[in-house]
Amino acid sequence: MKKLFYLFSFLTVFFLAACTQSSKDSSMTDPGNPLFSEFDTPFGVPPFELIHHRHFMPAYHAAMEKGRTEIAEIAGNPEAPTFDNTLLALERSGKMLTRVGSVFGNLSGSMTNDSIQSIQREVSPLLTRYRDDIRLNQGLFGKITELYDRRESLGLNVEQMMLLEDYYKDFVRGGANLPGESVDEFRKINEELSLLSIRFGDNNLKEINRFRLVVENRDDLDGLPEAVIQEASKAAAAADLPGNWVFTIQKPSMLPFLQYSKNRDLREKLYRAYIDQGRYADSLDNRETLKRIAELRIKRANLLGYPTHAHFVLERNMAGNPERVYELLNMLWTPAIAVARREVRNMQSIIDAEGGGFKLQPWDWWYYAEKVKKRDYDLDEESLRPYFSLENVREGMHYVANRLFGITLVERTDIPIYHPEVKTFEVLSSTGEHIGILMTDYHPRGSKRSGAWMNSFRKQSRLDGEDVHPVIMNVGNFTRPAGDLPALLTLEEVRTMFHEFGHGLHGLMSDCTYPSLSGTAVPRDFVELFSQIMENWALEPEVLKFYARHYETGEVIPDELIAKIRKSLTFNQGFRTVEYLAASFLDMDWHTLREPTKLNADEFEMESMKAIGLMPEIAPRYNSPYFRHIFSGGYSAGYYAYIWAAVLDQDAFAYISERDLFDKERADSFLHNLLSRGGTDNAMEMYRRFRGQDPDIRPLLINRGLDQTVSR
Repeated sequence: MKKLFYLFSFLTVFFLAACTQSSKDSSMTDPGNPLFSEFDTPFGVPPFELIHHRHFMPAYHAAMEKGRTEIAEIAGNPEAPTFDNTLLALERSGKMLTRVGSVFGNLSGSMTNDSIQSIQREVSPLLTRYRDDIRLNQGLFGKITELYDRRESLGLNVEQMMLLEDYYKDFVRGGANLPGESVDEFRKINEELSLLSIRFGDNNLKEINRFRLVVENRDDLDGLPEAVIQEASKAAAAADLPGNWVFTIQKPSMLPFLQYSKNRDLREKLYRAYIDQGRYADSLDNRETLKRIAELRIKRANLLGYPTHAHFVLERNMAGNPERVYELLNMLWTPAIAVARREVRNMQSIIDAEGGGFKLQPWDWWYYAEKVKKRDYDLDEESLRPYFSLENVREGMHYVANRLFGITLVERTDIPIYHPEVKTFEVLSSTGEHIGILMTDYHPRGSKRSGAWMNSFRKQSRLDGEDVHPVIMNVGNFTRPAGDLPALLTLEEVRTMFHEFGHGLHGLMSDCTYPSLSGTAVPRDFVELFSQIMENWALEPEVLKFYARHYETGEVIPDELIAKIRKSLTFNQGFRTVEYLAASFLDMDWHTLREPTKLNADEFEMESMKAIGLMPEIAPRYNSPYFRHIFSGGYSAGYYAYIWAAVLDQDAFAYISERDLFDKERADSFLHNLLSRGGTDNAMEMYRRFRGQDPDIRPLLINRGLDQTVSR
């Protein structure tokens, strides 16, 4: 996740944002285009109301022209290469392109439409060529190589050494060492991959938006909570289907239906629509696209000297190689599937006791799991929603951040926003100093891709002594307000809000010199530590009593409900772990291929799941044709990262909270050794400095209820 990667990765899922700078070249100015100059707004937030789609392509062309001039000056400098005239010069370059990409990248994820998608398709190959032109610039690579070869004699500090090593590795991995006859093929592969990833993501969003389960008979809503029914009625009205109820395969709509609907046939219809995304043999079918992506990744890895794409990716991650990833996945698979089989037996016993006369199927899981939860844990998740209004949950996140790191978040209404639902907060230190801006966009809409994520409009840096403060985004697809009800979240949505807030804090609390290394610029299997650890505080009794208040009465959540929540934390962990691990195995299997597979995508997936013994009652969390993380995002050969980081976050939380939930000394250590350090040092070394030892897997096994199975 380094500078050159960031400059272009927004075209798939994420985008880079760094500090902004006006162009001083008169040929690079356009007074009518706000993207040509620094943003004259509070805190440098983009002036969204002034930015129109027509502005992007002229700004991209100008930014790339300016960037090429900057690179030519660095490469053509007749002076001997130094840290300042080469690496610092590279860090200063490309700021206009970063500015343009930060705005466009966010809109492509949160406010897309045909125009945005058309721009993506046009600009993607241009940016790919631009990136390759930099990495394949032999004059520039020669300067970096000279510095790298004598790095031990340059007197660099740890952060400077990391910057040099990262640039060198980025150029090598970007083809700088390729023989001349392979360069053209390498460029063509990169260009085609950039377009294919966009096609995959666009198809998936269109697939999600085109399916609607229209319920015409109110009897078919039997079992659904009133809030879910109201939201479905609202969705029907928006679809010009008044008097009906509409459900989609967006998770805030789909999961409550699967969880509560008594109509088994409709549950199956909705579930199948979800798992069959991207394989209807029509214009949105993603199977040939993903297969071609996998094939091109193999070819690129081989050109660069790696046996597989996974070897190429994992070289830069904590895991290091595919063998270590498979080792972790297999270590967890056996106990997880044993627990999942026990969960099936529990649900089947309810089906049989009710005289159901059928075997549990995947579309039954959520419905009967809810029955088990009520029977064994006396917990109805709908009874929790009134205590989890979105605004109260937000207060809880801010409370935790204040207790841990002393920061305060103050809402601002004088800052530009790109959609009326966006809320903006200024982040202040314990002494009232400005740290950064956090913008939140929390509800689903047709123009927004699925899931939840964090992005940067501007990254933190301290280049040339100038403090550049971050502007961070948190985006989600959480339950909307319905009728007179506020947005009342599920327990899972609460955890996801805290999760993305953790990513936000990683960007906000950064204290680094170089933008390439700041914030979330860390290995993929390290970055989720900072998000997942925040989920732990979300459900601690002390924290729940602060923010979980009934939206009508203000009543604090009762101790009885808290006890039930805590007791249920290991509930359904067999399912959750198995569906996740299955997707991780699928990702690794696609990306450890050494040559193009003769199987089609469906057959390949079937063989992959057969090899691990996936039970028929559970599907992978993502099937290949809608696995955006790996075919349209930054997680190829990296979806395992969540469980790798879970080992870290469970170990780190156990350590911090061992003496006190908000232990000041250990929270400060976490901040100064990890959260604020970005990618300025080796990830494991930073973790060891915080923890005093290697991470321990036992807290993860215990908290997921897997430890007893392991011991057997």
